[in-house]
Order: sequence, then C-alpha cells, then structure tokens
Amino acid sequence: MFENIKNYLDSFEKMGIPTCDILVYKDGKEVFRETRGSCDDFGSPVTEDLLFNIYSNSKFITVVSALTLFEQGKFCLDDCVADYIPAFKDVKVYKNGILDKPERQMTIKNLFTMTSGMTYDYGSEQIKQGVIETEGKAPTVKMMDYLAKMPLAFSPDDEWNYSLSHDVLAGLIEIISGKRFGEYVKERIFKPFNIADFTFNLPEEKLSKVCKQFDHGTNGFMPVDRTIQRYKFGTEYESGGAGGVCTVNAYMKFLEAFRTGKLLKEETMALMMQDHLSESQKKTFWGSKGYSYGLGVRVPDCSNKRTDIGWGGAAGAFAAVDFKNNISLYYAQHVLNSPNRNLRKDIIEAVKLDLGCEAFVEDMNVGTGSFLA
Repeated sequence: MFENIKNYLDSFEKMGIPTCDILVYKDGKEVFRETRGSCDDFGSPVTEDLLFNIYSNSKFITVVSALTLFEQGKFCLDDCVADYIPAFKDVKVYKNGILDKPERQMTIKNLFTMTSGMTYDYGSEQIKQGVIETEGKAPTVKMMDYLAKMPLAFSPDDEWNYSLSHDVLAGLIEIISGKRFGEYVKERIFKPFNIADFTFNLPEEKLSKVCKQFDHGTNGFMPVDRTIQRYKFGTEYESGGAGGVCTVNAYMKFLEAFRTGKLLKEETMALMMQDHLSESQKKTFWGSKGYSYGLGVRVPDCSNKRTDIGWGGAAGAFAAVDFKNNISLYYAQHVLNSPNRNLRKDIIEAVKLDLGCEAFVEDMNVGTGSFLA
C-alpha cells in the first residue's frame, strides 16, 4: 500500500533531497508516516522531535490566528490597515516610475489575499534601516513602520502578488490583541490543543534540534546555517509569513484541529476557503493548475480539479487539508530553492490515489493532467 507516495519519495531521493518526513491522517487517524535521509553530518536518523524551519507554511497558522480575532469582532476585513498601523497612511506606489499615492487604501482583506501591492523585498533599504535603528532586535510591531515605507508595486486590489503581507498581518495581531504575536498564537492555537515544539522565535539553545539545512544551486546542495534564512530580520522579529519552527507532529496537530472545526467557526472557515481573487487578479496568481487563493491559503478553483487547501514553504514543506476526503497531510524537508519545489502539489494527489480516492495528477509518472482513481 502507498506505493504512489513511496515512488514519489523515491524520486525526491534520486534528486538528492537529504532529508524528508511525511505524515498523513485519514478520518482522524494516522495512516502513513515515512522518513528518508538523515538530519545531520553524522547520518543520524530523523526523529519525531526534529525541528524544521517551515517558512511560508507559517502563513496558514498566521491567517487562522488573525481570523480568531475577526470572530471576536476585533476588526472587519474591509477596515483600512492604516487605522491600526498609522505608518501605512503614507504608503506610496510606483506609477510610471514615480512615487505617488495609491488609487485606494490598503485593507486588511488585501493582507489576507496578497493583493496589498506589497512585495517580498526582504533585503530592502527600509528593512535594513529598521534593523540598524533597532540595534538588530527588529521588534515585530516596530518593523511595521519600516515595511510601510517600502513602495508598493501596484495599488491595492489591482493584482495578486506574493509578499510580506502576512508579516504585516502578524503585526496587526500583536496590535489588536495587545500581546506579542507569538504569545497570542501560543495562547489561542497551541496551548488548547497541546501543540508543543512550535515557535515563532526559537531559543538559541534549541538550534541543535533543527534539521541540517541546505540551499540548492548551481553547485548542488550547499549546507547553510540552521536558522531561518533571509526572513528573520532581528532577534525579536516574529515573522508571520515565514518565521515558524516546528516538528512534523506539531504541524499535524494544527492541521487536524483546523480540519475538525475546532479552531474556527464553520462560517469563518467557509469564508477563508472561498476563491477571493477577481479574474484580473488571477492573471498574476502563480498557483498550480486547479487552484486559486482564499484568505491566505490556496483553494480549489471553479474547475473542481483539486480538493485540498493549504500552502508550502521555501525549504520544501507542504501542508494540505482535504475536507472532501477527510485527509490531512504534512510533508517536511529542509532545502531552499529545492529542485522538487514544483512537484509538491502532487504529493496530496499521490496519497489520494493510494487511499482509493479520485485524484487530479499533473506531473507524476502515473499520468499527466488527468483524473485517476
């Protein structure tokens, strides 16, 4: 059983992926777990307490955390970001090469849906200035003042563009809740569901528990520091978009709590999983065939080819929740710019085939762009 997903993992090994760990739940029970490779220079096996930098898989947790405040009536999706973070009142956009006022105000919904006009220029002069002026601490809320100085690529609502929007969402959570972003997530999401080994600010003494990390390029797989690369601006910065560190078991507990409706109300989940992109915004959305974008996660589009929601991470992580088939899946690896990053979308499809469900397969060796069962 599970030959399709095992074949997929075999192909990842052949590419040279040093480490991977996959966990699958069906109907609330673990049905598949497999690890490959080692986690350090000594060939040590992958263990359940191994930590991974999950990068953009942090976004799923950040948007759910924000929606718990939405359910409490703390904000509306159409509220202007500047009403909560005053620095965004003076945000500028490039128009024909000249900085000018945007056509419309940035809303909180724009942050959720990546239609804010922001970019992912994590090396911008504004961010560098913030790091220097905070003496390397870069507290999350304080850094919002510097992110607001970064010029927008377009006026809010004009396009979809992957960006630092969910970092701003983390700042918003901190401002509205009155608690540090990571502390609010811990209190509202992690503690109630006994989710340990998950943090947005890993203590240095736990760095040895993080899986060895690589960056893939022209010279192959090159080892890099175990810390989060590029997206952690300072010692006190908690990135809602890319700052999460956790075990595979911890992330699965989150996925299962979400899938079973224990984190959000039914109507909130339905709103989150709607296709929120306009036809013009979809022209710049680079998600895989069969997907569009909801409130911070990929969602099935009107073709009904896909049945899962979720997202992925820069080092190769992939999360999926399939309500139609009662499946939760989490895959972790630790390679930035990984050669298999465009193949992750079919991990869930391989598992669906192995569980006897209909699947839409694009790139697996069992089919191309077709429904299989």
